[in-house]
Amino acid sequence: MSSPAGPPLDGPAPDGLRAVDVLTVTAVSDVTPSVRRVLLSGHPDAVAAAGPTVNLLVPRVGDAEPRWPRIQRDGRIVWPQGSHGVALRSYTARRQDPVAGEIEIDFVLHGDGPAAAWAAAAHPGALLAVAGAASLAERPARWLLCAGDETALPAISRLLAGADPGTTGVALLEVAGPEEEQPLAAPPGIAVHWLHRNGTPPGEGTLLVDAVAALDPPGTDDVFAWVGAESAAVRAIRADLRGRWGLGRAQHHAIGYWRRGRAMAPAG
Repeated sequence: MSSPAGPPLDGPAPDGLRAVDVLTVTAVSDVTPSVRRVLLSGHPDAVAAAGPTVNLLVPRVGDAEPRWPRIQRDGRIVWPQGSHGVALRSYTARRQDPVAGEIEIDFVLHGDGPAAAWAAAAHPGALLAVAGAASLAERPARWLLCAGDETALPAISRLLAGADPGTTGVALLEVAGPEEEQPLAAPPGIAVHWLHRNGTPPGEGTLLVDAVAALDPPGTDDVFAWVGAESAAVRAIRADLRGRWGLGRAQHHAIGYWRRGRAMAPAG
């Protein structure tokens, strides 16, 4: 196993499996009442390979020596036999700095899933591991729509920050209330709208769906839409984008980050 501060193994063990990359918590801060930002440190190569969307291996709260899985040559995870208490969750890194060996992950604290519980108890010295990564599935376009709730804010923040300065469009962001708004860097041509649930529990309203339905499709074919939120809301928005907007598969990416009634397991 690679140590939190040391280099990863040079190659696979004799059985063909390699260790996961273990990261160490160095700082914890509350960005909003429901979003906790955790700063992790590790080997620069592990941080460089960790994003933008990373598979996190989350141990049980208080477990100082987690039974980590290992990784096959094809990238598949091999779990230890018996009870191990490690959960697999996908998150988008809010920021990563391979030179400094740092990565920041934002965790939404509502819900009772293993990642929210771990983040609520996170402290400097706690361990987390990574096992693979994926892209945000974005595509450059002249007109951009971003729509999501708290779980998608890290991904949307990266999409907006990385968009060409001349990009136009709309960002629709559903949160509990004004106290949950976060500073976002976006091109001047993208209008950012915060949608407040005002007491409605997450996943029980149609605020985000209605906001997308109220938009008129742009007068250009050079469009890309990125959506991340509760699964039912995403399905409704995807149907609107494919039907009323007429977007093809290459013009949109819509992913259900969590499902109402189940422990939240966001990718973002």
